[in-house]
Amino acid sequence: MSENYAKRGVSAGKEDVHFAIKQLGKGLYPNAFCKILPDLVAGDPAYCNIMHADGTGTKSSLAYIYWKETGDLSVWRALAQDALVMNTDDMLCVGAVDSFLFSNTIGRNKFKIPREVLAEILGGMEDVFGMLNEHGVAAQNTGGETADVGDLVRTLIFDATAFARLPRKRIIPNDRIGPGSVIVGLSSSGQANYETAYNSGIGSNGLTNGRHDVLSHEYVEKYPESFDSAVPEDLVYAGPHKLTDVHPELGIPIGKLLLSPTRTYLPIAKKIFDTHFDQIHGMIHCTGGGQTKVMKFVENLHVIKDNLFEVPPIFDMIQKASNASWEEMYQVFNMGHRLEVYTDAKTAEAIIDISESFGVAAQIVGRCEAAKQNRLTLKGPDGQLVYD
Repeated sequence: MSENYAKRGVSAGKEDVHFAIKQLGKGLYPNAFCKILPDLVAGDPAYCNIMHADGTGTKSSLAYIYWKETGDLSVWRALAQDALVMNTDDMLCVGAVDSFLFSNTIGRNKFKIPREVLAEILGGMEDVFGMLNEHGVAAQNTGGETADVGDLVRTLIFDATAFARLPRKRIIPNDRIGPGSVIVGLSSSGQANYETAYNSGIGSNGLTNGRHDVLSHEYVEKYPESFDSAVPEDLVYAGPHKLTDVHPELGIPIGKLLLSPTRTYLPIAKKIFDTHFDQIHGMIHCTGGGQTKVMKFVENLHVIKDNLFEVPPIFDMIQKASNASWEEMYQVFNMGHRLEVYTDAKTAEAIIDISESFGVAAQIVGRCEAAKQNRLTLKGPDGQLVYD
């Protein structure tokens, strides 16, 4: 785990969370990406329930300073997509690609976050629902809670909870990931045909490191409410760039790149499931833990990723600004692909074709081999990386 990440009060692998929940039940399918419970809605033994919670993390703090610097309220609409997609794209990894019900939870400091910001966030949620519905994915908001908790929250925290009910025969339990499985990675960057702008691929993970390693120290005095005062000052906004600096290769403000809304793979996954569901061995959403995420869902397996995507510009910029090791970068960020489909070699080619029909690059990034204990081997820009 990145030492600076820990000093900033967060962890890529969520070790404390896993310690806290290790005695809790893992649901019907222990290796599934999300916890799955019996159907308590209708009591049908052929069905199951999934309720999942996630949010934008510290990306909301980044949205806050960008809005204060530029007056651009639209960043808050994009933030709504982050909270929703961090739920849906976890849930699609167990087979849920339709009929989602959402509730949102917003905790704000009313002195810093006015009602106009709340209106943008909630409007942004409706934008996402509209986009999903256009692609045949039913999703609705059931309401939520907005609390004024200035004693606890410095700016704003935005979380969402999602619910889905589906047949057990349509669950992906990940227990078929094994020797012989090939790994298809779906790119996190570029522009899908259901997106309105270039997506840097940053998603909603690693933003604590991302913003502090990239952005200028001038924001310390300007926005002390945007960071934890317990963090050592030399690790707060310790980078070379302003939010409005334009990336020389992409021609996009760096603040906008860091705030790119988390891409959803739901339209692609829905089409994959329509034709190739039975050939899917497992699915992994490379969120907290980055490219090492799969290690939590397999047993006695050597996962080899030796054909990864070229590192997108956003991650190359973060690495250069922070001088972080590539080993740490691949633990914190998705580094080029955020969704992995484990399948057979023939189906892999069909999945690649489906993904690319949506404008999302895809490729076979690796394979799985038998092992006495879990091991992950990556081929990074500076050579081989090994995680045990």
